[in-house]
Amino acid sequence: MASEIHMTGPMCLIENTNGRLMANPEALKILSAITQPVVVVAIVGLYRTGKSYLMNKLAGKKKGFSLGSTVQSHTKGIWMWCVPHPKKPGHVLVLLDTEGLGDVEKGDNQNDSWIFALAILLSSTFVYNSMGTINQQAMDQLHYVTELTHRIRSKSSPDENENEDSADFVSFFPDFVWTLRDFSLDLEADGQPITADEYLTYSLKLKQGTSEKDKNFNLPRLCIRKFFPKKKCFVFDRPVHRKKLAQLEKLHDEELDPEFVQQVADFCSYIFSNSKTKTLSGGIKVNGPRLESLVLTYVNAISSGDLPCMENAVLALAQIENSAAVQKAVAHYEQQMGQKVQLPTETLQELLDMHRVSEREATEVFMKNSFKDVDHLFQKKLAVQLVKKRDDFCKQNQEASSGRCSALLQDIFSPLEEEVKMGIYSKPGGYRLFIQKLQDLKKKYHEEPRKGIQAEEILQTYLKSKESMTDAILQTDQTLTEKEKEIEVERVKAESAQASTKMLQEIQRKNEQMMEQKERSYQEHLKQLTEKMERDRAQLLKEQERTLALKLQEQERLLKEGFQTESRKMQNEIQDLQKKMRQRRTCTIS
Repeated sequence: MASEIHMTGPMCLIENTNGRLMANPEALKILSAITQPVVVVAIVGLYRTGKSYLMNKLAGKKKGFSLGSTVQSHTKGIWMWCVPHPKKPGHVLVLLDTEGLGDVEKGDNQNDSWIFALAILLSSTFVYNSMGTINQQAMDQLHYVTELTHRIRSKSSPDENENEDSADFVSFFPDFVWTLRDFSLDLEADGQPITADEYLTYSLKLKQGTSEKDKNFNLPRLCIRKFFPKKKCFVFDRPVHRKKLAQLEKLHDEELDPEFVQQVADFCSYIFSNSKTKTLSGGIKVNGPRLESLVLTYVNAISSGDLPCMENAVLALAQIENSAAVQKAVAHYEQQMGQKVQLPTETLQELLDMHRVSEREATEVFMKNSFKDVDHLFQKKLAVQLVKKRDDFCKQNQEASSGRCSALLQDIFSPLEEEVKMGIYSKPGGYRLFIQKLQDLKKKYHEEPRKGIQAEEILQTYLKSKESMTDAILQTDQTLTEKEKEIEVERVKAESAQASTKMLQEIQRKNEQMMEQKERSYQEHLKQLTEKMERDRAQLLKEQERTLALKLQEQERLLKEGFQTESRKMQNEIQDLQKKMRQRRTCTIS
């Protein structure tokens, strides 16, 4: 809930100490407590270009992120400020302010490249802030975008003979917003007024030609066009006279240029209304703990000398969340069984029916909370744990039944045993009296409720243990002839054999019930798995369709601008993507 956020100001999320990037545990702890989806807005740009001012405005505060007023860069690393989203109830706005690129004190462009890459990987809206107009110098300063394919991987191991193309990046790259500060030009083209967005589109036009100069001109523009299909541009007038910039955070809106005030308001309104929830491949919405996991995975990869990989980050996140999903599902199962089951159950089927319902609900809980369960490893772990829990309940049921039946037998038959000891049945005709009493007590035992599944077995075991006593009474009864005694012995044997056969049949029936339940569980798991795979397949197709539409738009623009070679490359990418989509549409789940 929004009440969970208690950040009165920003905190360093990723520290940059002597060129080494490290995640700040205190900031990660704050993220771990945010249960709602997050909208992540990151701003990047050269140092001393006013990035922090815009981020403070998005936070709804005058102060927060350090503005500074000298030629030194104030922000180091990446700073975070989490605030309730002003226009999306149930969402948190996570603002990321990055250290200025090109700081002369660092003397390390590689460090800047990693900051740039991390801002892209973590955000759902990426704001690039620069001074003045979009000219070649501005494009040259945005060289970081041309290095992205050398800084980020979308897959841990691309398909054989297949290089990663822009489609892989488009699927998880954020929306791109270019903010131009102290913009002094009139927004015109060919004498006609144009919008800031049209100005950006115009500035990203490619040059015809194959010279090295033409290639250098086109490269950053091509990368922006391919990696960021959704682009937006805002221009800002100078807020105040240069000498007053040092007090910018202390000035009221009435003291600033009215045009600038309106431009900032328009920028904030756009970000609030259009910035999307941070989403991973497969439509997985990111919350605080998931963002925490992404930060750790990416920073650890960079620190160990690897390239941050989106697929690896998602898989690492899936490991954490799927493990938690298994535990949540098992806890749900235990809770439901604890509420429903009263041991001992009258029949095994009664227990198995309750198990099946609880198992289905537990699997649904797992499906709801899991994602990217490669090879269904965690679902299989859940199935194993639920089988063990079922077996534990069966064992407890058996023990409860045995205990209940043993206690009943003690209560019902102990008076008879006392009578035998007292010699009441050691007399002529005593045997028949004993058998009649035994039958009456057996009937009383059978009439007792909730004895459970061990009722007959415990009774037969008890009777078998008393056969010598019964036989002694029989032999001492002088009213019976030897022939009658022989007949009675045979009757008792036959009755015992019949009881044993009945017990074996009952055991076989229980085994069959367990096998049937196992098959039903398997079919239920398969059904739920198939439904989830179909949903995942549909989501992936939806993402691919979006990427395809963006690629077709870009190809159309390239054709209009006369870039046949680039258009053909794009056509190849489109055909590859269409082939994958056809395969996914026709594939069946085995």
